[in-house]
Amino acid sequence: MHTLTLTEAEIAAWLRLTNAPGISRALARKLLAALGGPQSIFAASHAALCALAGRKAADAILQMPPTEEAQSLLAATLSWLAQADCHLVTLADPAYPSMLLNTDDPPPVLYVHGRLQLLHTPALAIVGSRHASAQGLANAHAFAAACACAGLTVVSGMALGIDGAAHQGALAVGGATVAVVGTGVNRVYPSRHGPLARQLAQHGALLSEWPLGTPPRSNHFPQRNRLIAGLARGVLVVEAAAQSGSLITARLANEMGRDVYAIPGSIHATLTKGCHYLIREGAKLVESMEDILEDFGWPAASPASPASPASPASPASPASPASPASPASPASPASPAMRAASASSNASPLNADAQAVLHALGHDEAAPDLLSERSGLSAARLQTALLHLEMAGRITFLSCGRIAPYFGGGDQQGFTSRLESGETR
Repeated sequence: MHTLTLTEAEIAAWLRLTNAPGISRALARKLLAALGGPQSIFAASHAALCALAGRKAADAILQMPPTEEAQSLLAATLSWLAQADCHLVTLADPAYPSMLLNTDDPPPVLYVHGRLQLLHTPALAIVGSRHASAQGLANAHAFAAACACAGLTVVSGMALGIDGAAHQGALAVGGATVAVVGTGVNRVYPSRHGPLARQLAQHGALLSEWPLGTPPRSNHFPQRNRLIAGLARGVLVVEAAAQSGSLITARLANEMGRDVYAIPGSIHATLTKGCHYLIREGAKLVESMEDILEDFGWPAASPASPASPASPASPASPASPASPASPASPASPASPAMRAASASSNASPLNADAQAVLHALGHDEAAPDLLSERSGLSAARLQTALLHLEMAGRITFLSCGRIAPYFGGGDQQGFTSRLESGETR
């Protein structure tokens, strides 16, 4: 898939149109539809522009000489486009993704670094909390791996937590993944995802509607979410608090006619409140990737040998997951007891206090004082037992100070830190 070859003058006109103060995306699309390319817009008469956009916008368009900042942006963009796999995709370009084009608010320009053809493949968006639990990270990683193995592209936002785990899950099996970012495509945010961004540029794709060099701004991320929803056939919310930004993505997806899926969890867990809200509002409850694939009418992939992120398979013939979970049942909350049993069989024996705390914890998160009350342990004995359980990979400490069971076994802290830092699994 190749983009149209644009001249320097055409690129300058597109940048001028999309960065002009007072010209919204909607107005830019209206002018483009009526007058053709941006060069035609700037060559139009004042009367023609007034009829289409009003006098104030017409005055702004015709009195907008190229500034030093505009010249600097043009030079930076031309230099960026000279690099391998860097693309400026406009609404007039056949390479513009059709799924996004058919939404209510497609950006006039997309900056894409990586495999442009991935924007034209069937995709599932996987999103969730930045402050995910260890189990949420494991679920996102495994669902994404299964999604990629089935030949779907994983779309997410490269944020910490669920987003990063989803990208890593797809890359781990040599699958396809696209990150929609809220900054300029040449900036990495969060900074700890530098290694992940490099992997995405090489084996997947990074996409942004914002000019090169644009820093992170809070209002950009909700806008970014409409692109995540727009590129995908459906959106899976793995973990989300009641006020999570992931609910914005789910709402936008629903408004676009996309399917919305959510993974359920404990009624006591903060990070499942958003998922439960979505399910009550009509989102489809899923326990494994098979639930989504069946809904899509998409065949599941059978397990095979692991693939290296350095040699990604094409979306049409993905490799199989490198993670222990199979595509048919990825780290699903449907069978925590089985995973807990598997984890305990490989862990060192637990002493009586640690076993008492595990029994008191059950499958929900809990505050330390509640665990002390349930287990009958003093604060000092409880802390010793919690340390033992953490070292054994049986619990994880949430950012809110509560404790949650970890069903994946092993070094969950290492797993979490490696995913969030952008390292491979």
